Amino acid sequence: MNHDDALRQLSHMAHERAFGLHVGSDRLVQAGLDALMAGVESPSIAILAGLLRREEPEAPALFQQVLEELGLLFEPPVDFEDDRWAFADWIASRIVDGYLDPAVGARLIWSDVDAELGCPEDLMSLVRYAVDLDGWDENCGVSVDALKQATIEAAAELLSKRRPPCSTVPG
Repeated sequence: MNHDDALRQLSHMAHERAFGLHVGSDRLVQAGLDALMAGVESPSIAILAGLLRREEPEAPALFQQVLEELGLLFEPPVDFEDDRWAFADWIASRIVDGYLDPAVGARLIWSDVDAELGCPEDLMSLVRYAVDLDGWDENCGVSVDALKQATIEAAAELLSKRRPPCSTVPG
């Protein structure tokens, strides 16, 4: 992992936490260690990276401090609808960039965004692929790889036709 990859990983984890996804303390400590090994410097990164298992409860606060020191804090929009669209944009960008399995990302949009936004047309194809991937078996007549590729294309289409992305991860 290089310096930019480590910063991207920290930023992605900041987004996960901001959008309410669980990020375990073990992952926070590992991200700190990865960043430290990649040459990322901040006053608190070595402390985070060196936490022992019994000290893991300290990881969330230290991770937040590292984000502040590196300028990687992310605050989702306050408005509920804008927050859900920002989450959908972020998930779609992770799918397109190859950081998130298309089936997992489409399922997140289906389960955590679609109904909350009233099943908007812009999400229809991603939700359809989530359903197809969730119920896929050898008798479906299409390969799982083809469905995943179609999901990536649907995510890219969502990003291209939406207003400027609400707040996506840099890089």
